[in-house]
Order: sequence, then C-alpha cells, then structure tokens
Amino acid sequence: MYLDVFDQNDFGTNCWLLAADGSDDCVVVDPGFAADRVHEMLRAAGKTPVAVLATHGHYDHVGSAGEFCGDELPLYIHDADALALTDPRGWGSGFPVPPTPVKDVRTFTDGDRLDFAGFSIEVMHTPGHTPGSVCFLTDAWVFSGDLVFRGSIGRSDLPNSDPADMERSLRRFLTLPDPLPTYPGHGPDTTVGVERRANPFLVELG
Repeated sequence: MYLDVFDQNDFGTNCWLLAADGSDDCVVVDPGFAADRVHEMLRAAGKTPVAVLATHGHYDHVGSAGEFCGDELPLYIHDADALALTDPRGWGSGFPVPPTPVKDVRTFTDGDRLDFAGFSIEVMHTPGHTPGSVCFLTDAWVFSGDLVFRGSIGRSDLPNSDPADMERSLRRFLTLPDPLPTYPGHGPDTTVGVERRANPFLVELG
C-alpha cells in the first residue's frame, strides 16, 4: 500500500494520501491546507488523485478542498456535514468555509461503500465531534478522523458537538479488531488494540 501524510500546518492536521499496491490512482483524505504541496507529493510518487474524502467538515480538514479538487475531483462528505462547506452558521459552527468553493460535492451515509484507488472503503458514521463525522474502514485499516487519536479522543464540547453521540461512536470504534491500523486526523498512527488498552478515554468505557 502507498501511504503518505502531509501534516505541516499549525493545527497538525493529517492529510492522508493512499493507494493500493499496483494502483496509480490515489485517494486524498482531509485536505485542510497547502493544496499545491499535496499535489506535489502525489506527482513525486507518480500517483493521480481520483477522489477526496472528508472525515468531517471542520476547516482544518476541508479548508483547501476547493483548491485541491479544482474542476475535476469530487469531494465526498457525510450529508450531515455538507453544510459546513457553504454555511457554517447554519451547520452550527463558527468555523469559516473553504476560501475556494468545492464544485463537486457528493454525500454519503453510514454503511455506504466507496470504490477508489484499489480499495472498497466503508463509511462508518461516528458523530459526536461533529454531526457528520465518519471513519473510513477497510479490513486493512481505519481512518479515524477526529474520533480517536493516539492516547486521546476528539473534542465533544464544540458548538455542534454531542457528548452522548461521541460516547456511542467510541463504543462502536471499540467493536473493531485490535490489530487494525488506525490513522487519525491528528498525530501519529496507532491500532485499535493499543487504544483499547492504553487510551484513558477508551479504557473507562470498558
């Protein structure tokens, strides 16, 4: 698997780039910043982006989505967070919208499957941090967005967060197999098992 990350920004947001072995097509997850730098990384790796996925609608995860996608690439986001791209007040948050509008926005819901770059990716709706927060899941990995980080979890005290939803989503994360590599929205990668045993926010749910 080709896997790379761009995290050089003030928020430490991970923009993940991935492709299956043997595929020149690439999926980009959470393009928050520096669209030109991410495109440069892909060109250097000989990869062509075919789709952009958003784990949720916060600016640090979609801020450069419009610039990155341009006229060609679609952005996939949960329907409960799509309003963040055009009307953050109506969405329930004060975060700004991307400076460049996203031209092709496509929405998904829980259980949908997205087939890109050699993967069949399942959408796992995990609200709490935002109404439309999701994880992207295959049998080989999970992108956890701002649900679970190494040793921590995402905030649920923001204007449109929901602590009760967050707890339910964390419990759903804990149904995943321990060996599963986990690539979060911020910070280093981990596994489900490591977080089950050592993440204090998850240990207390056990």
